[in-house]
Amino acid sequence: MPELTSYLDYILHLNRHLPELAAAHGSQIYLSLFLVVFCETGLIVLPFLPGDSLLFAAGAVAATGAMDVSTLGLVLATAAIVGDAVNYLAGYFFGYKLHDRDFLRFIDRKHIERTHSYFEHYGKMTIIIARFVPIVRTFAPFLAGVGSMRYVEFASFNVIGGLLWVGLLVGAGYGFGNIPWVKDNFSIVVLSIIAVSVLPLVIGYLRERPAPAAPAPKD
Repeated sequence: MPELTSYLDYILHLNRHLPELAAAHGSQIYLSLFLVVFCETGLIVLPFLPGDSLLFAAGAVAATGAMDVSTLGLVLATAAIVGDAVNYLAGYFFGYKLHDRDFLRFIDRKHIERTHSYFEHYGKMTIIIARFVPIVRTFAPFLAGVGSMRYVEFASFNVIGGLLWVGLLVGAGYGFGNIPWVKDNFSIVVLSIIAVSVLPLVIGYLRERPAPAAPAPKD
């Protein structure tokens, strides 16, 4: 529990931790951010790493001058695009192991089924839409590989989605992250970003719930 509390504190106060890290490690902070975004998008066993909140916080920190926003955007966009590409290749070459019990121990089958439903509803556009949905964005490129989606098509949606995701969230943090109210209530802002991000998952869950059985007619 102490580890979980520390993790939540770190996520909710990224605006405090990132400047400290940037000051302590200089340009190495870009490598650290690259690795977090790459792992969150590229490794299906790490879907719970910070994504949207990290991009917003990084943009807010860049607005203070602690990081160069152009370099930041390039690094994060590259991480997001390369991460999805690696995830796609993993699904393409190892997707047959989806039915292997030992393999599935490391993956929640519900995440796979939920992402599959996104493909059914949105088709190839899922690669772009999923960028803005935690957990689904980690599984979408993997399932695109499992389904042998043509790589040329995948790559185009991957690049567009990666640029939109990083550009919008880093841009929002850069533009609004240092407004006094946002700075003073950063935890609320992060929680709001997370809530908006998971809203599609909640709606999908509610829609997929089986309807309650009708009461038996009385004699």
